[in-house]
Amino acid sequence: MSTVPRSLCPVCLRPVSAHHETIGDETFLIKQCLQHGEFRVIVWRGQPDFHQWKRPKVPSMPRQPLTAVDQGCPLDCGLCDAHRQHTCTAVMEVTWRCNFGCPVCFASSGKTAPPDPTQEEIGRLFDRVRDVSGFCNVQLSGGEPTVRDDLFDLIRIGKAKGFPFIQLNTNGLRIAREPDYAAGLAEAGLDSVFLQFDGTDDVIHSALRGQALFESKLAAIDALAATGIGVVLVPTVVPGVNDHDLGAIIRLAAELSPGVRGVHFQPVSYFGRYPEPPADEQRVTLPELMRHLEDQTDGAIKAQDFQPPGCEHSHCSFHANYMVTESGSLQKLSAGTDCGCLPRPASEGADKAKSFVKRQWSAPKTTLPMADAPDALDCFIERAGTHTLAVSAMAFQDAWTLDIERLKGCCIHIVSPDGRLVPFCAYNLTSMDGETLYRNKTHGAVSS
Repeated sequence: MSTVPRSLCPVCLRPVSAHHETIGDETFLIKQCLQHGEFRVIVWRGQPDFHQWKRPKVPSMPRQPLTAVDQGCPLDCGLCDAHRQHTCTAVMEVTWRCNFGCPVCFASSGKTAPPDPTQEEIGRLFDRVRDVSGFCNVQLSGGEPTVRDDLFDLIRIGKAKGFPFIQLNTNGLRIAREPDYAAGLAEAGLDSVFLQFDGTDDVIHSALRGQALFESKLAAIDALAATGIGVVLVPTVVPGVNDHDLGAIIRLAAELSPGVRGVHFQPVSYFGRYPEPPADEQRVTLPELMRHLEDQTDGAIKAQDFQPPGCEHSHCSFHANYMVTESGSLQKLSAGTDCGCLPRPASEGADKAKSFVKRQWSAPKTTLPMADAPDALDCFIERAGTHTLAVSAMAFQDAWTLDIERLKGCCIHIVSPDGRLVPFCAYNLTSMDGETLYRNKTHGAVSS
């Protein structure tokens, strides 16, 4: 039995004691609240082994903590000086409005949304991220960012301030429907699009998003690829809804390479009001995703291909990289010779992660002309420089699965309206009745 310092009670969000318990090949997080009793939730099913899935890291503290340790994690976020990983990706919510009404949403977007932050406020948030975290990767999110008619200007602001990689998190609807919209994003300097993409048929899209969207998604991908903006497909994986479709998503991504640069699976997490705890059958864990991908691609992708992250906590994600061959098959690319058994600075992992994301998730660079009669190695090198596909997954935490040790290693930080940087899972966390820790609890523009 491994002990973690604590978790939070899903009812009252107070810190509580917690530990992991492994029975057979299943690992559970068990927590005890003196007022509301015991909670037990599955966090890991099957191989690879929960306790062996790790990559030891030496902590990398925030460059400039903004809050002091007072009540303890996760109640002092800002970042505080006890956080163990500096910012790799800063998520900037540029609107809380949305043109969808999805039942699955981190932000509960579109419900009595407050006014959008002004361009001046967005500019100050970019300045705050630069001062606190340096020129990390930035993701413009929401809500649905494309509902803002000045989105191109916001991208230009970030580029003018020196941020080298700016990504847009979007459902893609406006990109699909407006012929010149993708070109406008490219002209403004956008590098990549994180495209909500839940499956390859409209039964799935209707179940998760309330409408048929598959053709619109393909139109958005075509438009972005034509303008040189890299696309990452982002499926929210829900058991019984689309967990059977993961292999089909991979095959489509390979078919659309090199415009599609990766697939980033996100197992469903539960935010908002849940009077009863979600059943374990309503959850899919990282090792299950690995095995689903192997089974559904007939072994083209193997569970053993995947590695723990070098940046965030090991139990948060997995990743592997492939080359799409001319026949459309996938060839695993080497991850190097580092076995991961020796502790490495978390800053090294963060730097590599930021560099990889910028290189892989952006559109491929044009390669130099080869010799008239290139050999097999020349052809491999050229294609590996363009037709690469990153396959990854990230398991976001909710009020039942929250593990403080994982949270302390988070490198994806939401920039709150008042300028604090808050780990993604802490910012989006809600109790069973929908009460939040941080979202809608910060007020006013960023302070100087």
